[in-house]
Amino acid sequence: MKVKAVVLEGIGDVRLRDIDLPGSLEPAADEVRVAIKAVGICGSDVHYLKHGRIGDFIVNEPMVLGHEASGVVTAVGAKVSHLKVGDRVCMEPGIPDFGSRQTLEGHYNLDPAVRFWATPPIHGCLTPEVVHPAALTYKLPDSVSFAEGAMVEPLAIGVYAAAKGAIRPGDIAVVAGAGTIGMMVAFAALASGCSEVIVSDVAKAKLDIIAKVPGVVAVDLTKEKLADVVAKRTAGKGADLFFEASGAPKAFDDMLDVVTQGGRVVLVGMPQDRVPLDVVALEVKEISLTGIFRYANVWDRTLALLGSGKIDLKPLISASYPFDKSIEAFERAAQQNPSDVKVQITF
Repeated sequence: MKVKAVVLEGIGDVRLRDIDLPGSLEPAADEVRVAIKAVGICGSDVHYLKHGRIGDFIVNEPMVLGHEASGVVTAVGAKVSHLKVGDRVCMEPGIPDFGSRQTLEGHYNLDPAVRFWATPPIHGCLTPEVVHPAALTYKLPDSVSFAEGAMVEPLAIGVYAAAKGAIRPGDIAVVAGAGTIGMMVAFAALASGCSEVIVSDVAKAKLDIIAKVPGVVAVDLTKEKLADVVAKRTAGKGADLFFEASGAPKAFDDMLDVVTQGGRVVLVGMPQDRVPLDVVALEVKEISLTGIFRYANVWDRTLALLGSGKIDLKPLISASYPFDKSIEAFERAAQQNPSDVKVQITF
């Protein structure tokens, strides 16, 4: 089928053009067709644009970008009963093998055969219509806009990280990194019961944004030491949890120092290279260490939090561009303006 889409041709080359994509816009029995209304530009989209690869995922041929999306159902398959035409929805972008061992064990995000939008060689959703599995399509609460619906994908990472951190009411958490994902982790940690979240970064503009959230303490690492702030805020005890959401090697030097005995560390950010880890400190303090890869089984929870009003993402939407101005949107996102959190494209 031929559609108009935002296509990454190669490093530094993104175009809005017609492209032939495999498949059909007629949904199968267990699928729905969705008219896209909003798509967020993710850091991974920008990374592919600038570098042409992320790890082993290499852009070898033209690829449609975009994986953070919301829209309206325009057709449903014969076996779909929980959605109908006209429903406002968002879509989980990773399609696993529904019969794989990982999926059947509940860890479908770890299925090695998962087909994730805008991850080579899988095309993304920056096109007017998509067909998607109904099981991975979720109805938006009435109070959630299309723009917010397109933020569910990054927020789900934060909710999944919070769940992995086994938050207890009253916990004090540290989040290293005030980028989009770090902010999402902070929101989710507060909504999950943390009494306070200490967010650290060197980017003042990002810290100024997240510092406005009640319950957040922002730490500018160019002016303060994280360990000093944590010691002061916890009366010397240390933080109950540490979420590493920056991917910066320096954060790994701080995390075991600022976590209390028996605390937990959740790795969310991905460093470009291997980083050293003080295993002795990990053992002596009996710190639990885990990592996350995207998310699994949390989209309904994420939408419930958004619908309840416990999390407000509207201030994080920095700019919206119409579909025919998609190249301008990517040019802005690629500039990585310090005060920008999320740039979106609307239909």
